[in-house]
Amino acid sequence: MPNFKDIQRRIGSVQKTQQITRAMRMVAGAKLRRAQEAITAARPYAERMRATLAEVARSQPEAEHPLLVTREVKKAELVVVTSDRGLCGAFNSNIIKQADAVLSQREAGLDEITITTAGRKVRDAYKNRRASQLGGDFPQEGWVTYGVAAEIAARVSERFLSEEIDEVLLVYSEFRSVMTQTPSLVRLLPFAPEEEPESESLPYTIEPDAAKLLSVLVPRALEVEIYRALLENQAGEHAARMTAMESATRNTQELIDSLTLKFNRARQAAITKELVEIVSGAEAL
Repeated sequence: MPNFKDIQRRIGSVQKTQQITRAMRMVAGAKLRRAQEAITAARPYAERMRATLAEVARSQPEAEHPLLVTREVKKAELVVVTSDRGLCGAFNSNIIKQADAVLSQREAGLDEITITTAGRKVRDAYKNRRASQLGGDFPQEGWVTYGVAAEIAARVSERFLSEEIDEVLLVYSEFRSVMTQTPSLVRLLPFAPEEEPESESLPYTIEPDAAKLLSVLVPRALEVEIYRALLENQAGEHAARMTAMESATRNTQELIDSLTLKFNRARQAAITKELVEIVSGAEAL
């Protein structure tokens, strides 16, 4: 016969877990709203930055920036963005799987590929099996800031300009909706703005010249691209955690219902047994 106290103790334990998962879901939901506002505000700026860079580069082909120069790729750097914390389902593992696929695909044709990590989960995943390939590490402690994006951009730009690497790739999770976060791969360097339809002339005048503008615009566009990726990843993390905690809360409720039913059946069986014993004893007198 099941021990009533053991079942009650387990129900109490699951109820405490449910309180934790419900609270974490509420916290993740509040953070998600803030993260969605941040990425919604950043996307138009990043898109306009790329469009402006494309217009200037196309209209002034003689003005070239070192970060736009394409050369034979012998050494590459892979920047992988994950979260610092877990309890968000398969969010981080999906990003790492995408990074593993890129590494497997590109390693054969390269002399060297370095991994820069932005997030504790990816650092922990690679510190044992790919320790020799690890380069910079940029933990995301708390809310994403532009300063972190600028630091990553400065590192990869310096290595690209000194020809230590010939290409920089970025793997992160693109936030599409609360239920959908898609691991994405983009090329950061050489920085290639999206091709725009040909136009007769720019809607503005460049002063003092296009080369001077590109010297400011290209590094800033790179920083904005990385910052956008960090914000996308941040929103996806909170969305995944909210979904995971909502699922966990439902599962704990189902377990509580199952244990309560088990407790009631056991109690009913015990009462029936006691009644049978009483009746049997009375008949024996």
